[in-house]
Amino acid sequence: MTDADLTTDRLILRSWTPGEAAAVLDGARSAHWAQDFPAEGDHVIVGLFAEHPAWLDEYGHRQVIERDGGLVVGSIGLFWPPSDGTLEIGYGIVPSRRGRGYAAEATRALTAFALTAPGVHTVYANVELSNPASLRVLEKAGFRRSHTDTEQNTARFVLSATQPARR
Repeated sequence: MTDADLTTDRLILRSWTPGEAAAVLDGARSAHWAQDFPAEGDHVIVGLFAEHPAWLDEYGHRQVIERDGGLVVGSIGLFWPPSDGTLEIGYGIVPSRRGRGYAAEATRALTAFALTAPGVHTVYANVELSNPASLRVLEKAGFRRSHTDTEQNTARFVLSATQPARR
């Protein structure tokens, strides 16, 4: 663990290292990854690190690691830099670890951390309405639906500094 790690009851949120990102891009396997990690979304995000180096900074993307056993079971990230005080969050937990509340736990922790960043007052996520599990994650993390885009079949969920995350 490093000082930059975020720790919850069951998880550690640790920034990606260049070596771990390279392993994903190269298709290598690490002994500390869950069998079904990385997922498709992890490949996409890691593939964008070169274009968005700030995503690897303190307020960027992190691996979701089980404290018991140290397995990487997903990833979560902030799409830095903020725009007008708002910052987007995205997350994914591998299928073998879903249904345990990890995504909501990680989302609460990273959102609370994001709201400590200078100038950031709101964190948001856009979710496809066809993904009810992700809608529940955000609700459990204390986010509120701000609007629905019926053309895109998405909903935006927000959590503001004046609206603290649920514990």
